[in-house]
Amino acid sequence: MREVLGEAVPEQVMVEAVLNSKFDVQKALDLVLAQENKQNVKTKNEEAVTAGKTTKGKPRDSQSTRIDSKIVPKVTKMTVSGKKQAMGFEVPSVIAEENGHSANAPQKRPSSEDSSVTSGVVELVSKSALPSQTIQIPEEQSTVPTPVKKSSKTRQQIDVKAELEKRQGGKQLLNLVVIGHVDAGKSTLMGHLLYLLGNVNKRTMHKYEQESKKAGKASFAYAWVLDETGEERERGVTMDVGMTKFETKTKVITLMDAPGHKDFIPNMITGAAQADVAILVVDASRGEFEAGFETGGQTREHGLLVRSLGVTQLAVAVNKMDQVNWQQERFQEITSKLGQFLKQAGFKESDVAYIPTSGLGGENLVTSCQSSELTEWYKGKCLLEQIDSFKPPQRSVDKPFRLCVSDVFKDQGSGFCVTGKIEAGYIQTGDRLLAMPPNETCTAKGITLHDEPVDWAAAGDHVSLTLTGMDIIKINVGCIFCGLKEPIKACTRFRARVLIFNIDVPITKGFPVLLHYQTVSEPATIRRLLSILHKSTGEVTKKKPKVLTKGQNALIELQTQRPVSLELYKDFKELGRFMLRYSGSTIAAGVVTEIKE
Repeated sequence: MREVLGEAVPEQVMVEAVLNSKFDVQKALDLVLAQENKQNVKTKNEEAVTAGKTTKGKPRDSQSTRIDSKIVPKVTKMTVSGKKQAMGFEVPSVIAEENGHSANAPQKRPSSEDSSVTSGVVELVSKSALPSQTIQIPEEQSTVPTPVKKSSKTRQQIDVKAELEKRQGGKQLLNLVVIGHVDAGKSTLMGHLLYLLGNVNKRTMHKYEQESKKAGKASFAYAWVLDETGEERERGVTMDVGMTKFETKTKVITLMDAPGHKDFIPNMITGAAQADVAILVVDASRGEFEAGFETGGQTREHGLLVRSLGVTQLAVAVNKMDQVNWQQERFQEITSKLGQFLKQAGFKESDVAYIPTSGLGGENLVTSCQSSELTEWYKGKCLLEQIDSFKPPQRSVDKPFRLCVSDVFKDQGSGFCVTGKIEAGYIQTGDRLLAMPPNETCTAKGITLHDEPVDWAAAGDHVSLTLTGMDIIKINVGCIFCGLKEPIKACTRFRARVLIFNIDVPITKGFPVLLHYQTVSEPATIRRLLSILHKSTGEVTKKKPKVLTKGQNALIELQTQRPVSLELYKDFKELGRFMLRYSGSTIAAGVVTEIKE
């Protein structure tokens, strides 16, 4: 019963209604058949529907007819005077039926229609609804947004877009990841930015300062805003992706602080896969920038990774400029070296901005720097203005629902929670979802966005969903939730077009790799090398190569040990990208071209 009505109806009312009514499917059908002859054709169709439904699953059928039969007597009692009366609780489907009653006598028609809607034969119903009844019902159907009816879907999507505008108060949503070499000052930079914006109160900040002094790490006070676990604070290294939210003049920003250490790159990939734009933090002090940028440094690898994960806009924060006395020569040296590399990586020069900052001193973060050494030669934006001027990407709200799980945990109540970013589509509370690869269905009982409960969420939001009707053991990080109507495919073999990075060992058939895809990391092997492609045109230059060397563009077939759920790159850009890593370094980036099985 809950399936059709959702959570709006108290249990007591349901129980009473079931007791009051002694209706069953047959009687409902008889009543329908007793109507005028002109409806004969149509009723046959409906009989077929319900019959088809009983073969599909008897329990579900009996459930839904119970509901219908229960709704009808209630309504008939209420609509004696022929006016629309509220019934203590609002159920959209009930309203539609009330209208039917006040318009004309046939009482069972709407209810049987309702049940056929659930079985998914939608066009049938809308065709049959038009001739038989006053036009009121189809209208009702489209205006009342019930998750069941198809005709309201189109209206609903417009709603979601309008709601999105309303919700953000005209502010657009942006997911921002902060990347860079270990100890470039990422956490301190963003921690200080949040403090200056007033997202961290003075008391907390004072506490962090005292504690970090005690621990002998006085300069780490601002980093503690984002590095919350004991181990991260003790070691002075970010390990997991820290997430917070802050607002600028025109944007609402979800900030992800990624780890810079080489050992935690898998975590960094998870963060970068969920981002729209990135800030690359580099250390300006002598020797430090070179260490991060030369081979073995993370500046290059992070730059390549975010580009291959679809981030096109980048702000480069040249941090710790106060240590080199804000020298213009040093700044230009760094920007010219980085600029050349980023251009090779595929960033457009117009999409990359360079900003001199000091994370610990808080210079040039929220307001333009007052220090005369900098203002002499730098007239550009401060970091916050740059973040504010990023262009938000197009959200695919119209596509089928997809959510990648980045964390699973048990909640206090019944059910459990999953968190992740909605890649496409939108979701409402009470929606039925399918989790792939486990292929299990469940119901979204609640949705939380930035720690506040909401009724719906759309593409681009980081949400946590409370799910019921499914075992927590079945779900792990990397599962993808999708709508029942258009599920995502799960496979173990797929073909992809890859770009090989700088590698030492040439890639051959049977090469073991680690596949990083959204939040999943899955061991895989390269089954076949199909062809080498021309870099710019994409034409096949060599078929069935024996090896792949660095810088080549190729078509390969990959096999994973366990099934992964993928989408083709042409359908879903976000869900068609992946990275290949081998023994601690990223060797290739690719896009899915064909799903085998």
